[in-house]
Amino acid sequence: MDNLHPTKAYEIITESPNTLLIDCRTEVEFYYVGHPVDAINVEWNTAPEFEVNPHFADDVLRMAGRKDRPIILICRSGKRSVDAGLELEQHGFTQVANVLEGFEGELDAEHQQPLAESSGEADPVGSGVQPLQAAQAPVEER
Repeated sequence: MDNLHPTKAYEIITESPNTLLIDCRTEVEFYYVGHPVDAINVEWNTAPEFEVNPHFADDVLRMAGRKDRPIILICRSGKRSVDAGLELEQHGFTQVANVLEGFEGELDAEHQQPLAESSGEADPVGSGVQPLQAAQAPVEER
């Protein structure tokens, strides 16, 4: 599995429209927090117990149509998407990548979003999407 910086993931997605962007956060996160444009939500963990989705690989295959389609996975921090990517590889998917830092990026020692590098200010709405903002990826909000 490749691990991609958010800007590289954005480049790949814009240059290769066949690449499938799978957001493996929960449906609530996907709609409430927002998501990258054209991302497809396939939950890695499902509510109410947040157990691993036993149908994850099958659900992704339904969306991808084949196991050799390029897939980029994203979650909140980049941790669930690593586990999800390993699961896809175990099921025979051959072109799987993970977005480092995820949708919101890593938390600092106080469990807060780090300051945005470009402005030196904290994200005013608390969405924590600095990594995707740096990549200039459009974000849909509901």
